[in-house]
Amino acid sequence: MRFKFYKAMLKILFAALCTFLMVPGVQAKEKYKGTFIYIPLDDRPVTYSYPVKNLQAAGYEILTPPEKYLASADRTGDPDKLWQWLVENAPDADAAVISSDALIYGGLVASRTHFFDETTLQARVQRLEMLRERLPMPLYVYSTLMRTPRASFGNVEPPYYSKIGPAIFRYSELLDKEDTTGLTLRESLAKQAIKNNLPQADLNDWLQRRLKNYHVNKSLTELTAKYRFHYLAIGKDDNAPLSATHMEARYIKRDAFALSDQIFQIIPGVDQLGMLLLTRAVNEKNREHPLVYTYYAEGTGRTTIPQYSDSTLGESVPEQILVADARPTVNAAEADFILAVNTPKDGVMMDSTAPSNQFFASPRDKKYIAELEKFLNGGTRVSLADVTYSNGADNGFMNEFANRGNLEKLTAYNGWNTADNTIGFAIAQGILAPQISAEDNALLMRLRLVDDWFYQSNARRDTTDFLERSGSSEEVYKLGASKKHVSALAQDVCNELARKYPFTEDFKFKVGFPWDRLFEISVTPTGKKK
Repeated sequence: MRFKFYKAMLKILFAALCTFLMVPGVQAKEKYKGTFIYIPLDDRPVTYSYPVKNLQAAGYEILTPPEKYLASADRTGDPDKLWQWLVENAPDADAAVISSDALIYGGLVASRTHFFDETTLQARVQRLEMLRERLPMPLYVYSTLMRTPRASFGNVEPPYYSKIGPAIFRYSELLDKEDTTGLTLRESLAKQAIKNNLPQADLNDWLQRRLKNYHVNKSLTELTAKYRFHYLAIGKDDNAPLSATHMEARYIKRDAFALSDQIFQIIPGVDQLGMLLLTRAVNEKNREHPLVYTYYAEGTGRTTIPQYSDSTLGESVPEQILVADARPTVNAAEADFILAVNTPKDGVMMDSTAPSNQFFASPRDKKYIAELEKFLNGGTRVSLADVTYSNGADNGFMNEFANRGNLEKLTAYNGWNTADNTIGFAIAQGILAPQISAEDNALLMRLRLVDDWFYQSNARRDTTDFLERSGSSEEVYKLGASKKHVSALAQDVCNELARKYPFTEDFKFKVGFPWDRLFEISVTPTGKKK
């Protein structure tokens, strides 16, 4: 009798389980290896769609807020609506990767231009403290230290910065040097003269916003010390070896000296952090620590200090590897992949639109390519970080590399924006590649080749020249009436270059300008995957 009762109960449970598995949402979940919440800095492709596409290709579900809540070219993000969305959707996820700038200021540009008072900002920081109770899952948070650019245009800083930015930068250099090694008499006089001659209201506005940003980051490190976050990364936005950003990072590191680099790091660069932390979430979920061997081109290599950075590559590359919860190794044979870093021979990094960036390879290029071919032909995975130039590819190196049939053998390629941005993506894509099909991985690499090589190093130069010749140079930062013509020109240049190489000759795509400026594009496949 008892046996019949248990048998009947098993039938009921089995039927219930079958019904449960037939629910569409449950069946959909089964196809994913994991589900992650992702709140990016803003809606730029490099911070939003590109990381999402990579994680989706690797088999993970990525839950993102409605785009209308995120910052865009003409809109500040909405911290309150992002917070509400996060609390409502997070229970469905295995982990959350969160931009604190989005939840505190409304995005990256807003972190430099906002008018929030300390009370409002700290209240939003304290909201983050409550996440641990609401979301019992790993919380990966990334923040930014306000940048110190040498100059800036295009409404991504307070309006006065386009006029007095260089003087503010020089003033910050002297402040930092005074705090470390001290100033000469001449430098002290120069510092005082700059301070006296700058519009005091503008200088005070800039310094006060910096102080608010510093306090926010200090509070975030204190929450990390209280284990409110699983991991915190603070990115140093565009800066220099002597700058306000460099000085503030030094003080935050000093105050957070007791925190292990397994839960807190400060690294150069910002736009790559979302991608790196999503990759870290994957590695920690899978309990894997991939080994990465870094192989530099001949020349300054690891001692190179890139544009927009305060650290040598020898310092920053291992730090970025650790952000992804991978491990650097000095043994190429045991590495999961080779991170190949193409650096300028003399360590001088210029923009990819510089006249020197021509389509012929130097003897050093050919030597480095031959060295990489030994890895590629031996079956070793290679992720190439092309940082000879800032904001784009090395034409001579890449032309030679492609003509020797090596693009098809690469695991990943990156050459966008700053060297630190490029390297962060190259590390993440190198880690994720084994989980991605060959077809999808080839598509991801073609997207980067079109963006980083064909557009950034070539079409961007041609479109800039067109605007300058037509007397519309200011439209580099806001395309306006020239957008249609510029879009057609950029598409033609990219199409022409794509047809030159077997790996991209059949790739159909459309380029767009999502932020209505030349600095970045979107690349959308329009044909069948190749």
